[in-house]
Amino acid sequence: MNAPLNHPLPLLDLDVLRTFVAIAETGSFTTAANAVYRTPSAVSMQIKKLEDILGRAVFVRDARSVSLTTDGEMLLGYARRMLAVNREAVSKFIVPDITGVVRLGSPDDFGERVLPSVLKRFAQSHPSVAVDVTIDQSSNLRRRMDDRSLDITLLTNSVRVSMDNAEVMMTEPIVWAGAKGGCAHMREPLPVSIWEEGCAWRAGALEALGRVARNFRVAYMSAHTAGQRAAILADLAIAPLPKSFLGDDMVELTVEDGLPEMPNYSLAMVVAPDASAPVLAAADHIRAAFAIFKETGRF
Repeated sequence: MNAPLNHPLPLLDLDVLRTFVAIAETGSFTTAANAVYRTPSAVSMQIKKLEDILGRAVFVRDARSVSLTTDGEMLLGYARRMLAVNREAVSKFIVPDITGVVRLGSPDDFGERVLPSVLKRFAQSHPSVAVDVTIDQSSNLRRRMDDRSLDITLLTNSVRVSMDNAEVMMTEPIVWAGAKGGCAHMREPLPVSIWEEGCAWRAGALEALGRVARNFRVAYMSAHTAGQRAAILADLAIAPLPKSFLGDDMVELTVEDGLPEMPNYSLAMVVAPDASAPVLAAADHIRAAFAIFKETGRF
């Protein structure tokens, strides 16, 4: 039931919203309970409280799965924005005097897309913290984390391979990208542009081509996204890319174009177990950036 117009509207508890978002993203009350460090029964009580406040059901539950209702889908957008604003406000007013150095790693592609907005916000809220950025392949970044030469890093990874101490920021499909109006995908053998060994997108592409026994040749190789885009736009080759990387000048090539389906990949964040206050603050800014991306599609 809607509250009377002359009655103060209830306030939504951010802790409850955090639980709500965790359930929506994992599709499981049990998995979400582990993520927010609560028991499944406590999580169920939080959601019941939330639904009582709103007077609407936010989840549809059955024996095997949990899904959002239409009202739940609407609430999810608000919840992500509210949590992101809360993280930004807390970091700005509670820990403004943090000083130190953050050694941050990122793959080239996400270094180009994500880091500018993250670093700008971080510099505004933590002007006394220096950030040392390393751009490299995910396999090399993982090694740098293991030998403690990085404090925090983003890593791309196949969703089939688990990563210790990794927090998944996003999961999306890998697709075949071709030039709009291009014909590279019609050639034999198929000209493909890929990264070096150790790239999750490369692994997914080669596995898919091998599964259907499609003849191909490596026509272009680059460790940088700009190089891959150049090969695609020149119609020299097609390339495996995350779906969100496609621009107006590219098209997604599918089974109807003779290309095999590819798996999803995940982008994860790994933070050093003994992370300092500046590192933890940087991690929160990265989480906020991806919360905004999930809501708006933009970093």
